[in-house]
Amino acid sequence: MPHSYPAPLALSRSVLRTLIVLNLLVGVLLLGLLVTSVVVGDQVMRTLAAGTPQANATLFLGMRLVVVIGVAGVPVVHFVLTRLLAMTDTVRDGNPFVMANAARLQRIAWAVLILELMHLAVGAIAAAVSTAAAPFDISWRFSLTPWLAVLLLFVLARVFEQGAQMREELEGTV
Repeated sequence: MPHSYPAPLALSRSVLRTLIVLNLLVGVLLLGLLVTSVVVGDQVMRTLAAGTPQANATLFLGMRLVVVIGVAGVPVVHFVLTRLLAMTDTVRDGNPFVMANAARLQRIAWAVLILELMHLAVGAIAAAVSTAAAPFDISWRFSLTPWLAVLLLFVLARVFEQGAQMREELEGTV
């Protein structure tokens, strides 16, 4: 029997659908920036107040690599958002403790781990290419919170798996 969670669930679904569209839009914009930086690199560098590609080749390479990581992150974020949307559907249907959600949570945990590794790579690139003459300041900071969220997601995936197994066993005995 489906339960009714009208306002929060509808809002969650709307937010997730909006985020999916915005994520894809960001991907298109980042891809456009990457292509533009290849086609008219001098103009892009001047617009970003980074000099010319010839004068700051390492900085420009670092900037491109960060954009490439951003583009690569778009499908990972899409993966997470679509799995979350699928999970909200199971809540709407009144059956969230299923093995599919346990698997979704575990895959989301791996995806968030990948995103955090990409985040570390961005910080490493920025630190590697930044100089006093040509700083690459992206306000990157290490935070323990996303790493704790990854651990939490793995634990929740296991909780969902055990909950789904218990539910299946209970249904089998009735």
